[in-house]
Parts: sequence; C-alpha cells; structure tokens
Amino acid sequence: MLGILLGLGVLMLLAYWGWSIVWVAPIGAGVVALCGGLDWLETYTHTYMGGFCAFAKVWFPIFMLGAIFGKLMEMSGMASAIAKLIAQTLGQKRAILGVILACALLTYGGVSLFVVVFSVYPLALSLFQKAQIRKHIALDR
Repeated sequence: MLGILLGLGVLMLLAYWGWSIVWVAPIGAGVVALCGGLDWLETYTHTYMGGFCAFAKVWFPIFMLGAIFGKLMEMSGMASAIAKLIAQTLGQKRAILGVILACALLTYGGVSLFVVVFSVYPLALSLFQKAQIRKHIALDR
C-alpha cells in the first residue's frame, strides 16, 4: 500500500512540476513496482504495457475524434467566437473562470470528457491570450 501511495505522490509531484505524462506515468509505475517487490522488467513489459495498450485501443476513436473536433473548432474560428462571448460576458480578467464554465457546460451537457479536453483547449488559448495569461500558469508561481 505504501508503494502505491508513493508512486501516486511521485506522479502528482512530477505532473505539477510540468513533466509530460508520457514520462511521469512509467516513472510512477516503476516506483510502485520497486516498492512492491515486483520484478521491474516484467512489470513494465507485461502489466504496465498490457494495461496501457488495452486502454489506448479502447479509447483511441474518442481521442482521435475529440482531437479532430478541437482542430475544427480552432480552424473554423468557433473557439475564438466563444472566447469572445465569454470574455464579453465575464470580462477578460476572468479567463480561468470562463474555461471552467465552458468545461462544466460541455460536460453536463453530455459531451464526453475526452472530447471536452480537446475542444476546450483552443478556447482556453484564445481566452488566455485576451487576458494575457501564459499557458503554463503553474510554472509562474
């Protein structure tokens, strides 16, 4: 149990520091394997990669369609139009609140969370540019 908590802590800390999840997830799995007394190589090649591949296989269509939807929103100007409406309604200084409300509306409206992530990203970029907020807010602290 301690290994799982330690692995989760490492995962959260590295993600907070801005590391990519591509690197953070295997490092967290390695910490769990080492603390749990598991064979490190077997854990990566069978347990971790087996679970990762199964997850990617099942959710790939959602990821792909969500990315396409987000790109269409960006290229069509829809994200900018929505960002302009939110900025006019809430004010440019409340860009983060606008992103939270957009995510909540889409999620509560029945849109899959994976699609929300890809579709709100261009919206958030537009809002953050209008409010002059950097993309990496956590790194500014």
